[in-house]
Amino acid sequence: MASSYYQNDFQERAEEFAPQVERRERIGKVFEILFLIGLSIGLVVLALLVIDVFKDGLARLLTPGFLTEMPSRFSKEGGIRPAIFGSIFLGLLVMLISVPIGVGAALYLEEYAPKAWWTDIIEVNIANLAGIPSIVYGLLGLGVFYYLLGFGPSLITGALTLSLLSLPVIIVTSREAIRAVPNALREASYGLGATKWQTVWNHVLPYAVPGILTGVILSVSRAIGDAASLLVIGAVSFLTFNPGLFQRFMALPIQIYSYITRPEPGFADAAAATIIVLLFVILVLNGVAIYLRNRFSLLK
Repeated sequence: MASSYYQNDFQERAEEFAPQVERRERIGKVFEILFLIGLSIGLVVLALLVIDVFKDGLARLLTPGFLTEMPSRFSKEGGIRPAIFGSIFLGLLVMLISVPIGVGAALYLEEYAPKAWWTDIIEVNIANLAGIPSIVYGLLGLGVFYYLLGFGPSLITGALTLSLLSLPVIIVTSREAIRAVPNALREASYGLGATKWQTVWNHVLPYAVPGILTGVILSVSRAIGDAASLLVIGAVSFLTFNPGLFQRFMALPIQIYSYITRPEPGFADAAAATIIVLLFVILVLNGVAIYLRNRFSLLK
């Protein structure tokens, strides 16, 4: 008797809420279609841009010496070897500088820092720094690394400036990855007698590595493709030698900017070919980071 009463009550409530459920499902389906259309438009535009770049630059890219020779003032001659070395060195230096500092700051804020007003101020400032235009970091690098520390327009100045640009993104994403580690993992480690540092190093950090590498991928890709901050600190568009740590340097974004500002028609094809090389460099670095992220994900 009681079971039939509850069954009837359930059916009545289901019939009552059925129109609302159907309405929400229709709204959800509409938004799903809209989001799919937006994604399709973005992918189509990106594909068209990539196809156009390859159409214009592939022939110039396959020209003998384009990747191995020094730049030339003639559009059909010379190469971009110093720019390739400069971008690779910048990417490696940015990872060596920003990743330890960014991950260390995230670990401190999540695992060690007390919940106080000054930590709240730091968190807000870090989140705000992630949205500041890159040219502002270029001005900061110009004032601190170029003039104050006396490094001048060198590769180390560019690497330190791009590291400042990358740090906020690495810190924010690393904190989210560390925060996602289950507290039960920490409590189990403490229960076995591990210290705070042993717990963080042996359990929390390995578990958070895939999420941390996601932030590294985003930040380093942005840094390698940035031109505004490098223009401010004095990156050049013509060198006859591979850059050293304390020497003038070239980078692929600066080379692209230099090519597209020249009136001769052949430089447009050279700019397209340089864009292809820059895309390849970014894809290689991202591929390595994604491989490491997936490898650590399998070790969980």
